[in-house]
Amino acid sequence: MKPQDIIAGKSSLWIFGYGSLVWKPDFKYKRSEVGYIDGYKRRFWHGDNFHRGNDESPGRVVTLIEDYDATTWGVAFEVSGSQLEESLKYLNVRETVRGGYITKMVDFFPHGEDRSPVQALVYIATADNPLYLGPASPEEIGAQIAVCRGKTGHNLEYLLRLAEFMRSSCPHVEDHHLFAIETAALTVVSYLLAAQ
Repeated sequence: MKPQDIIAGKSSLWIFGYGSLVWKPDFKYKRSEVGYIDGYKRRFWHGDNFHRGNDESPGRVVTLIEDYDATTWGVAFEVSGSQLEESLKYLNVRETVRGGYITKMVDFFPHGEDRSPVQALVYIATADNPLYLGPASPEEIGAQIAVCRGKTGHNLEYLLRLAEFMRSSCPHVEDHHLFAIETAALTVVSYLLAAQ
């Protein structure tokens, strides 16, 4: 789905973020809402050789994996007017060109009672992407995240900010995958600091 196809005939659009977009959207938006999408689980299965790693040592960032019983919490941003084209141009570079993500439209459910879902654009890295790393144990993923760094910063920062978002904005949600990797990465960091 190309940006021009997404905005055709639209005056506004919701964009769902479930990784770094929840704490660093870096585009102008009208409003944001915490909420969730159904049918996907968030996993640290995608490699990053630009923002959070490099070619020799790719970092790990999240993507969505289809799972009928799963729910993924994040933030949706409503963009309208000139924000619409500007945000999609920016995200095309950030997520598609540098990250290898594709786009899909999904139902986003804002948090709260009696809230109607809205259609939202989401970026997903698929298994056929050359940067896709696939599953690994929390310990392996945590060890990789603990030592990787890219042009945007440490991979550990990405992990910790995402975990903090979940604790502060979605305290009722237990993301076992995320928190197990956080524990593993912090264990590696504590060993590295003790060894100095």
